[in-house]
Amino acid sequence: MAFASLQFVIFLLAVCAVYFITPIKARWAVLLVASYAFYLLSSPNTLIFMVVTTVATFLAGRAMGKIQDRYQKRIDEAKEKKDRETQKKLKSESKAATKRIVVGILLLNFGILATLKYFWYYLETILTNAGIEVPFDAGILIPLGISFYTFQSAAYILDIYRNKIRPDKNLAKLALFFSFFPIIIQGPISRYDQLAHQLYEGHTFDYQRIAFGAQLMIWGMFKKLVVADRIGALVDTVFDNPGQYEGFTVIIAVICYTIQIYADFSGGIDIARGAAQTLGITLEDNFKRPYFSDSVSEFWRRWHITLGNWCKDYIFFTVSLSPTFGKLGKKSRKYLGDRVGKLMPVIIAQILVFTTIGVWHGAELKYIAYGWYQAVIIISGMLLEPYLKKLAELLRINTKSFGWKVFAIIRTFIIIVIGRFFSRALSFNAAIGMFISSFTWNPEVITSGAIFELGISRWDALILAVSLVIWFIISVFQERGVEIREAMAEKNVVVRWAFYLLAIAAVVIFGAYGSGYDGAEFIYREF
Repeated sequence: MAFASLQFVIFLLAVCAVYFITPIKARWAVLLVASYAFYLLSSPNTLIFMVVTTVATFLAGRAMGKIQDRYQKRIDEAKEKKDRETQKKLKSESKAATKRIVVGILLLNFGILATLKYFWYYLETILTNAGIEVPFDAGILIPLGISFYTFQSAAYILDIYRNKIRPDKNLAKLALFFSFFPIIIQGPISRYDQLAHQLYEGHTFDYQRIAFGAQLMIWGMFKKLVVADRIGALVDTVFDNPGQYEGFTVIIAVICYTIQIYADFSGGIDIARGAAQTLGITLEDNFKRPYFSDSVSEFWRRWHITLGNWCKDYIFFTVSLSPTFGKLGKKSRKYLGDRVGKLMPVIIAQILVFTTIGVWHGAELKYIAYGWYQAVIIISGMLLEPYLKKLAELLRINTKSFGWKVFAIIRTFIIIVIGRFFSRALSFNAAIGMFISSFTWNPEVITSGAIFELGISRWDALILAVSLVIWFIISVFQERGVEIREAMAEKNVVVRWAFYLLAIAAVVIFGAYGSGYDGAEFIYREF
C-alpha cells in the first residue's frame, strides 16, 4: 500500500473509525490487527521474518526477566543482611546470565538482517560477475522496514539488560510495538519506554489532535509529492547515467538529490507522525531542520535523530566509556600525546557509529564510504578544533556573528552535498567519477536552458522554486520557535479552512503523478 496515497488515507480513516468505537481497553488490539493488515498489504511474502524476530525477542525478554527476578530476590536478602560482597557477586552473576541471552538474540535478529539484506546481495553479485544466471532478485527477500524493527528489538533487549525497562508479558502487545503501521516503512526508530504505553493504553477522540495530525500528514505529502518526486526526475536522469554528464549538470543533480532525500524522508516521517497523532500517539521527531546546521556534528544531531540516538546509546557510549577502550586511551597518550590519546576511545567509537550508519543504508561499498566520509569529517573537526579556534582569533574572526553563522551553514551544506555522491551514485566508482567530473567548467548548461532537458520542465522548476521558498520560510519560523499548527489553530475558522483547502489543493494539483510513479517508493522504504 502506497504510504503517500489516497488508499492509505482511506485505510487510516477506517482504522480511526474502528479504533474510536472500540472499548478503550481493547483499542490496542485494533492497532495490532491494522498493523498486520498493513504489512500484509505492503509486503505479504516477508511477514514471517518479522514474526520470527517478534517471538524470539519476546521469549528472550521473558527469560531475562525471570533471571533478573530470581537474582533480585537473593540480592534483597543479602541486602537485609548487609552482605555487600554477596550482593556484588549476585549482581555479577545476574549480568553474566542475561548477557548470554542478549548475545544470542542479537546474533539471531541481526543475523536475519545480515542474511536477507547483505548475504544474498553479495551472493547475487558474485554469481553475476562469474557469469552465472541468478534465478531470482535478492531484493524481493528484504522485508519491509527490517532495519527499523530489528533496531527496535535490539534496543528493547538491551534496555531490559540494563534494567531500564521490564520485559513485556504479552506477546500480542509486543508484536504491536514492533509492527505499528505508521512507523514500519521508515521509522522513526522508537524506544519501548517512549512508545509502548501509548499503544497499549487507548486514547479518546480529540478533534484538535486529529486536526493537527491531518495537517502534519498534508505537509508531509507536500514535501514528498510536490518536492521530492518532482525533483527526483532530474536526479534519476543524471545519476542513472553517470558517464554522460559533467560540470554544472552534476553539481545541480547532487544538490537536487540533497533536497530530494530530505523532502522524501522527512515527508514520510511527517506522514507517520501525523497518522499516529490522529490516534492519540506521539512519535519522536526525526528531523530538526538539519540544513541549518553550522557543523557536521550538529547536522547529525538534527538528521535522522532516532538512528543517531540509537547509535549514541548502544554503540558510542558503550565503546567510549568501556574500561577496555579507557585503557587504550591511556596507552595512546604515551605515543600520541595527552589530548589525542584521551580522544582515542571517542575516535574509535565515532568510526564504529558511522560504519554502522553506512552499513545500515545498504550492502554496497558506496554506503560504507558514505559512513567513513562522515566519520573523517567529524573526527578531523575534533582534532583540529583548538587550532581552528586559534586561527580564528589570529584572523580576528567573530565566530558569534551572523555572517559567520551563515558561512558555517553554507560550508556544512557543501560538505553534506559532497557526501551525497556516495549515497546516491550507482556505485563507489561512479560516485568518485561523478565527483571528479563536477569540476568541469560548463556554465552553458545553465545559460542555454539545457538543464530543462533532464526530466524537469520550466513549469516544474517554477513549482519547485515556489515550494522551496515556502518550505524555507516555514523552517525559519520553526527555527525561531514558532509552532505553526498552534498558531494556525488560533485563527478564525474561515482563515483556517481556507489554508487547509489551499494546502490540500497544492498537493492534489502540483503533486508528481503519472505513468511509472509509485507513491510507495520512499527512498528509505526498504531500510
